[in-house]
Amino acid sequence: MADDAPSVGLFVTCLVDLFRPTVGFAAIQLLERAGCLVSVPQMQTCCGQPAYNSGDRKNAQAIAAQVLYAFQGYDYVVVPSGSCAAMIRHHYPTLFDADSEMTARAASLAERTYELVSFLTDVRGQRAVDVEFPHRVTYHDGCSGLRELGIERQPRDLLKSVRGLEIVELEGRETCCGFGGTFCVKYPEISNRIVADKAAAIALTDAEVVLSGDLGCLMNIAGRLTRGGLGVSARHVAEVLADMTDEPPIGEA
Repeated sequence: MADDAPSVGLFVTCLVDLFRPTVGFAAIQLLERAGCLVSVPQMQTCCGQPAYNSGDRKNAQAIAAQVLYAFQGYDYVVVPSGSCAAMIRHHYPTLFDADSEMTARAASLAERTYELVSFLTDVRGQRAVDVEFPHRVTYHDGCSGLRELGIERQPRDLLKSVRGLEIVELEGRETCCGFGGTFCVKYPEISNRIVADKAAAIALTDAEVVLSGDLGCLMNIAGRLTRGGLGVSARHVAEVLADMTDEPPIGEA
């Protein structure tokens, strides 16, 4: 590792930590291959998005304050999730209106925080990966990553370099999968209809695998694909880019 390697704090996210640790290990591998010195602060927990989306500003502030403390001192904070990265980048600076010091710290963290694949391409200038994944895949653009962070081209650019991989776009690739954090809990019938439409569109591509950069979306989509017997598996894009696909697909034993 070069002496001038940037220090990166990996924000693992709750879902990755609890349900898909492989995504975290893949993120570390990708970042280290990109010349970064990676650390995983042990005191990190949630980004506070569930509380924030539910209108619980007090707890969202408390959680954000802990994140600010845990990730101070790193050149960058990288997140393998568009929704969690967007929470830190766009919403943290608005949480501490009456506290100028905390607002400044939140703004500083926001400027240093990136979603994983956009960091690799837009900050580190990576244009290719040396891996193989001989499968026909399609890609779902998570709402937060696409609309709040502008992530669309970046994963596709790297996937084009994967040997044997064929990517086919699905109709309505930019539409919501129905997860929406607490949305799927508050409005389960609407959420189920949305993900049913998404799963049907994925099946029409004849893809073997659906990829995305947000585990929440993938867990929701994988559940519907499995229940419908549609024969399409789901993986986080980091697993493919890091050549860490030995684990069963998301939602499968």
